Amino acid sequence: MTFIETRGNDGVKPAEVSFSEAILSPSASFGGLYVPKSLPTLDAAFWQTHRRSSYKTLCRALFEKFDVDVDEAVLDEALARYDRFDNPDDPVPLVKVADDAHVLELWHGPTRAFKDMALQPFGHVLSALAQKRGERYLIMAATSGDTGPATLETFKGAANVKVACLYPDGGTSDVQRLQMVTEEAQNEKVIGIRGDFDDAQTALKGLLASEAFKAKLQESGTSLSAANSVNFGRIIFQIIYHIHAYLRLVERGEIAMGEKIYIVVPSGNFGNVLGAYYAKKMGLPVEKLLISSNINNVLAELVTKGVYDLRDKKLVQTTSPAMDILKSSNVERVLFDKFGSARTKELMEQLSAEGYYRLSESELAKLREDFDGIDCTDEEGKAIIAECAEQGYITDPHTATCFKAYKNLREKPLKTVICSTAEWTKFSRTVAEALGERFEHDKEALAWVSERYGVKVPELITGLFEKPVVHKTVVDKARIEDEILAFI
Repeated sequence: MTFIETRGNDGVKPAEVSFSEAILSPSASFGGLYVPKSLPTLDAAFWQTHRRSSYKTLCRALFEKFDVDVDEAVLDEALARYDRFDNPDDPVPLVKVADDAHVLELWHGPTRAFKDMALQPFGHVLSALAQKRGERYLIMAATSGDTGPATLETFKGAANVKVACLYPDGGTSDVQRLQMVTEEAQNEKVIGIRGDFDDAQTALKGLLASEAFKAKLQESGTSLSAANSVNFGRIIFQIIYHIHAYLRLVERGEIAMGEKIYIVVPSGNFGNVLGAYYAKKMGLPVEKLLISSNINNVLAELVTKGVYDLRDKKLVQTTSPAMDILKSSNVERVLFDKFGSARTKELMEQLSAEGYYRLSESELAKLREDFDGIDCTDEEGKAIIAECAEQGYITDPHTATCFKAYKNLREKPLKTVICSTAEWTKFSRTVAEALGERFEHDKEALAWVSERYGVKVPELITGLFEKPVVHKTVVDKARIEDEILAFI
């Protein structure tokens, strides 16, 4: 399989690249992204063969379909990372919460967020490629709270790799911040920035595209890559679990093979739902992909009104901070798939220059063939958390937004998979408040919810409060490049 560029080719970069090239150097022409030239098709034989396959077996089969240039031994070593999850035999449990609703718990890895599903194996693959080539890489990550800890976890101590992680100071939960600033690996640097996630992501994309910055890195023999979902190495692993969830429903007799389902995804940077979209294109029987947003609702507006408008918007910090995003990177991969590179380039350049673009009526109709969306306020989310708790299920504020989409957007009585992107422990103060108590710090909220509702807090969460803070750097946006170069 080869990869092409969402905004077309500039005549300087290769017109097509391999998978390994796309993940090692993810910045494409004109600031665009890499996408597969074509997607594989999952035929009837594939679905029957893997009806009862383990998660790792399914992963291997999907990689074989994608025909990427990753050695089989490297892939097996990467997939062995799932053995570190709560249940190696079932790293991504599917939990029935209603007759027609099942929660896909994507957070049973070492940082208790869905980013582990992709970043745990991806980190090993990238490090192995770097070692094979005898090259050294700086991996950059911008985080709204979950990508950072997962990136640091997967690359800590990795050969031929250093990591620079940017996070918005004050824009994460206590647990998310501690997962980053207590990381002791010598090959990793965590930088708080005075700003929001969009500022962090803009800085990351700017440095990825900066020839001057790359030249300075090259002086020390270092190349540049990224761990955000701008990197297709993340996306390929995010396709798999949507397919796995469907097969589990079939195996349990909840649906017949070929029966359509809804998938609901809480969406910020659009990578998770993009994985579901690609799975749908490959043959996953999905009626529609339902996007839930918080009040930073650019994605819900896009898929319902065909407008991406930042002109009068200011990022608002909410109780679901991983979705506190206005500039959603992976949207352009869908735009490319629907409308081609020329139109994608036009739309993305207009967004950059004017903070706005509008799809035509026919373009919006094409988008709505696959997507619908709704936004959820903090107060609505807390009410949903309380409702779920009464029914015996403790959920986090991001997953809570999905229940509103599940209740309001389905046009047919089909089974629904709700993607749960984080364990409640990462947002315990919000959960506690939803359940009737306020706390100033996560530590007290964790203990209260655990005791009151009989849910366990993993030791890797409780242990964070005893670890020393290693990374104390907080800088203005203008100083990010200097801090990274000093680290290198």
